[in-house]
Amino acid sequence: MKQDRECESQTVLLENVIVNRADLDALVKSLKSNGKRIGVVPTMGALHEGHLSLVRESLRRADETIVTIFVNPSQFGEGEDLQKYPQTLEADIELLSREGTVHVFAPTLAEVYPDSFSTTLVPPEVSKKLEGEFRPTHFAGVTTVVLKLLNMTRADVAFFGQKDFQQQVVIKQMVNDLNVPVEIHVCPIARDKDGLALSSRNAYLSSEEREIGLTLNQTLEHVKTQIEQGQRDGYELIGEMRQMLIDGGVTSVDYAMIACPESLDMMEQIEFPVVAMLAAYVGKTRLIDNCLIES
Repeated sequence: MKQDRECESQTVLLENVIVNRADLDALVKSLKSNGKRIGVVPTMGALHEGHLSLVRESLRRADETIVTIFVNPSQFGEGEDLQKYPQTLEADIELLSREGTVHVFAPTLAEVYPDSFSTTLVPPEVSKKLEGEFRPTHFAGVTTVVLKLLNMTRADVAFFGQKDFQQQVVIKQMVNDLNVPVEIHVCPIARDKDGLALSSRNAYLSSEEREIGLTLNQTLEHVKTQIEQGQRDGYELIGEMRQMLIDGGVTSVDYAMIACPESLDMMEQIEFPVVAMLAAYVGKTRLIDNCLIES
């Protein structure tokens, strides 16, 4: 009987998920006709506390919240982890059901990219730095799918996490450049008790690799302390960041950067606000993290 109840519960949850454009259009039309302010939280699923913190912020700031769950193939480059990226739709829906009234849009690939699809955005210049150097096709895929989701949901406000720092800079610029009528709200990084930034890819880490992964946040905390104590030489800080990562056991470092939070240009002489950004491999898993220092 217990198993039957659990199956029935899962069926109800899945029935509440919107999987096609027609049903989403009907929902959005109804919400808009009733003057509702729509918040959207775009995700690729495999939800964790970081995603849920965005959902809660949307529930506070908007009248209705739509969480999108779609693993976007166009933002994965050659040799990246698309095939093994975790897809846990039932578990994701169960988590969302505990947060309150949330609409879930989990489209199929064909709903987002039908056979006739042939348009891709050219992302803004700021996308060419940092992540863009190591993942040159990534932000074309991100901006294209985000714009599509914003258009489909007709969101008034969209919620993104600070952990993907460059992503939110790129999306803000895209929205501004294309006059998209949406507010972009950035929420703080969610971390585990040990300081590791929450990420769906943390599931790939062994216990030993997880310990090594803590080096990223430890490095950022060191940078923050150095700046607060008066260090103003960006080159010296970057050198220290790279050395700390290597000493901490990371496999390789894609970048360690001290930058302006808006342009993402390297900051040779520290001025506030400033962001410290890292991307490094721990084993075969690529982790990113950052720390925004405002004063």
